[in-house]
Amino acid sequence: MTSRTPRDSRLRLVRPRPLATARKAVTTRRTRPAPRPPEGTPPRAELARQARAALADAVRIARWAADGASPGTAPLAAHALERAATAMELSPAQVRSGWDRARLAGLVELHGETARPGWRLRAWDRDDSAVLRGWVALFDAWSLVHPAPEGIDSTAVAEAVEAVPQVLSLLQLSAGPVTVPALLDLLGQRVAELHEERCEVPYGPEAPAEPAPTAHPAALVALLLDWALEGLAAVGALTLGVGHATLTPLGNWAVWVKLEQICVAAQSPAGNIEQSAADMLLGCARLTPGPARAEYRAWLAARPVGSAVAELLAVARGEDALLRGLAFEALRVVGAPAEPVVRSVVTDPSLRPYALLWLAEYDGTDPEDAQEVLSREEATWLWVDTAAAVADHGETALLIRHLDSAVQGTVPALLDEVRAVGHPRTVQVLVALAAAHPDPALAKAVRRAAFQVHTGGA
Repeated sequence: MTSRTPRDSRLRLVRPRPLATARKAVTTRRTRPAPRPPEGTPPRAELARQARAALADAVRIARWAADGASPGTAPLAAHALERAATAMELSPAQVRSGWDRARLAGLVELHGETARPGWRLRAWDRDDSAVLRGWVALFDAWSLVHPAPEGIDSTAVAEAVEAVPQVLSLLQLSAGPVTVPALLDLLGQRVAELHEERCEVPYGPEAPAEPAPTAHPAALVALLLDWALEGLAAVGALTLGVGHATLTPLGNWAVWVKLEQICVAAQSPAGNIEQSAADMLLGCARLTPGPARAEYRAWLAARPVGSAVAELLAVARGEDALLRGLAFEALRVVGAPAEPVVRSVVTDPSLRPYALLWLAEYDGTDPEDAQEVLSREEATWLWVDTAAAVADHGETALLIRHLDSAVQGTVPALLDEVRAVGHPRTVQVLVALAAAHPDPALAKAVRRAAFQVHTGGA
């Protein structure tokens, strides 16, 4: 009796892209036409030039800090503050302000007492998108750049911050100067609505009567408006005139982008902006990467960052491998606020490969090269996990093509390492691959490997 020896089929050694493979499993190539910014909006190159100018001092200080003369954590150490001021011929106040802006714009990262260059700083001179993202991060943090006046209740400050997007929308829709009285009226109405919503309303016949919420005094609302306008002006989002305010080209573009993100998600078939993380990710799975990222941003914008990140990680810990990969794609949109949480899951075997890739790209590694941070075992585990996503959601042909993304050079080597890696879906993946592959010898070898994993044999 003779046995047929399986052919040692060579795999093409291509750069592995398992996450891209998982997305192709459910992509239908549906695209939306790219929305056009309002008439008169400068080209992206000009917007990036303006953003570079607005953050010039922050970039200088970030580069000084990243070159090994770290100012340390905020507040800056006195000796470092003096060295920075002397080296750059700036006042201590300018150094402190520039350092805070650099951190908020993602130009530097603090690791203990050491400042390291953020990926945006490394890409600053060549990547307009990185520059604009950095400026938008600063724009989003305007209330930190320009702290609220002392003596104002924190609740009133929070209500004002929450109401500012409507003020910005009015400025953007007006396409020109808007008078302070008009802005004051809008802010007052919105703050009053938010204040009323926060007041608990008793229910039931036994509930004690509560007095109606007291509206904020007009003087307080005026003070909050002045603070908000000054803060937005401080980051370059608007200019202040006598009795009026006008969005800058950067501010106008940023508000338009945020409105577009919300509109895109609201118009999606699944209504993703109001869905749970799992339903949102499934709703975005059939979109190409650009529109999917826009929907992630809109979904995230409607939630506190902390709870959104926690919900995405809860989905990633589930059994659906496709959702695991998509959850980390959404976390890439979160950026810096997600870094501590992503670092905390590196010890979780099921999330470790995704977390390492996320951190590598966050630290500035080119996505094409990020796979190099994975060990052989981690890359193999990720291959199996992605194959599970393809088997669950994709087509037979795609599962066969997924062989090309393996780091091993031959099918026998791949099967040996897949059996050893201990992925819980190994058997199902191998059975699906064996059933799908047209090469009888290869299919037989894969079935044998699946049986050995199932029975615990060697």
